[in-house]
Amino acid sequence: MSIEIKIPSIGESITEVTLAAWLKESGDYVEEGEILCEIESDKATVELPAESSGILTIADSAEEGAELEIGAVIATLDTSADAPAGGASAPKEDAVPDPVTEAAPASGGDKNYPSPAAKKILDEKGIAADSVSGSGKDGRITKADALSAKGSSASAAAPAPSAPEQVVLSGGVSREKRVEKMTRLRKTIAKRLTEAKNETAMLTTFNEVDMHNVMALRSKYKDAFKDKHDIGLGFMSFFTKACTMALKEVPGVNAQIDGENIVYHDYADVGIAVSTPKGLVVPVVRNAESMSLAQIEKEIRRLALKGRDGKLGIDEMQGGTFTITNGGVFGSMLSTPIINIPQSAILGMHNIVERPVAINGQVVIHPVMYLALSYDHRIVDGKESVTFLKTVKELIEDPSRMLLDI
Repeated sequence: MSIEIKIPSIGESITEVTLAAWLKESGDYVEEGEILCEIESDKATVELPAESSGILTIADSAEEGAELEIGAVIATLDTSADAPAGGASAPKEDAVPDPVTEAAPASGGDKNYPSPAAKKILDEKGIAADSVSGSGKDGRITKADALSAKGSSASAAAPAPSAPEQVVLSGGVSREKRVEKMTRLRKTIAKRLTEAKNETAMLTTFNEVDMHNVMALRSKYKDAFKDKHDIGLGFMSFFTKACTMALKEVPGVNAQIDGENIVYHDYADVGIAVSTPKGLVVPVVRNAESMSLAQIEKEIRRLALKGRDGKLGIDEMQGGTFTITNGGVFGSMLSTPIINIPQSAILGMHNIVERPVAINGQVVIHPVMYLALSYDHRIVDGKESVTFLKTVKELIEDPSRMLLDI
């Protein structure tokens, strides 16, 4: 009996995906539940498991990098085929031996072998597989190992994604360029940011926040906090908590336009912008208003790790009501973040720099951060935006108003 493997529906608005990588090959015997391939949608990378056990035959149209519609047949499984002796497929010529299912070769038996997806990532980074320590079974290099691997001059030079056009001028000066195809995620980011600029009446208001008190509080309690909650105390949890409190005072900042209606939310699903190897993603901390600082820290860490490894699900990035982005981790002093539509506002955090501050008539040096709130003026008035940002500023400057669960 032969069954068809189709591109599944992975989101209400998603009609097309990119086949990012095959983890199995035609002729492989796969067990039910084994991951066959990775599919890249507009928002996330999804793994496709085998529906049953059998021999895999990949369709000619389902090459890596192919753009396919939902429901397209990408392979078939011959479920009537018996598993080969030892539960492994016969090795193919030039195939990379799999230490999980095959005997190690007579030479190089201590070498770590990457999975197909991991090999693709290592090749793109220009990193030799034998320089990476695998965490998978029998030392197999997993996709996560490849994503976290860092190259060096001793390993290999990063290969150009496409053949560069090189022009060498006199004196050995080179002027080369290369062309890379935009990933589906990058195309979606470009489209959504352009929509936000063109379809909203976006303005930005600024303020500065004295970080002295919150930094002193964090320094005083960080050890006790980590001992009790098994996680570090960062600034993002303070700002997330402050924003949820400010959203209660200024509900318009937590609202959205839906046609001719305004939708207000009595909860705060806060999106936290995360930079990943594939681009910017915004996983959502659900009901952040009801969380303690420790719960917020743990949820942000969980989502950030999944984002780094490309494991975020569609449901984890949809439905946010407000977004926070921290350009300060890259050294940004000041910026105007773009609204994450259909939301009505986004808070931009920046780097912390020691600056002169007037305290009780005296000039002192304190750590200061500039804050930026970009908002849709169609729904948020200037008074509301200023009030929201001022409230966040006051809460951060007097963090005792926010409960520390230690």
